[in-house]
Amino acid sequence: MSGAVAGPDGLLRCPWALSTPDYVAYHDEEWGRPVHGDDELFERISLEAFQSGLSWITILRRRAGFRAAFDGFVIAKVAAFTDTDRERLLADAGIIRNRAKVDATIANARVLADWAPGELDELIWSHAPDRAARPAPQSLADVPAVTPESTALSKALKKRGLRFVGPTTAYALMQACGLVDDHLADCTARRD
Repeated sequence: MSGAVAGPDGLLRCPWALSTPDYVAYHDEEWGRPVHGDDELFERISLEAFQSGLSWITILRRRAGFRAAFDGFVIAKVAAFTDTDRERLLADAGIIRNRAKVDATIANARVLADWAPGELDELIWSHAPDRAARPAPQSLADVPAVTPESTALSKALKKRGLRFVGPTTAYALMQACGLVDDHLADCTARRD
């Protein structure tokens, strides 16, 4: 039996995607689709870090605020943030005002600013597992929270100086950015 559930339009989707229209759009149009580009991946790393301990819908609904507050997550711009910017972020009600996560985002940008163009993209995508070797999950119980690949990615990012990139966060990044396709087997958004 499939774990996919019919949405308001009759299409089968992953059950987590049906609680709000925001989730439906995110699920159908973004989640699991390949993301490339250093700035784009920096944004996803940052948002996954901010999500840690919270519901993804909290981040999704504030994404525009995050993008505005962090200058579109352009690595070079965030790397140049000053203490004044940090205080501005900590006072910004449009984002999650968690000091450790704000500091990690700025610190990560400073680390990444020293990397060669394309280096973050290459590092992340080098940890994508063989899609053919991973069967489509039949239910949410078949979707892991951590994999050997996410553990290796986490270690590689941490070794290079990045923060808030544990194995669970790394796996969420892999799911969101299309390194893995964890849409359920009968989900309309699955891209086999």
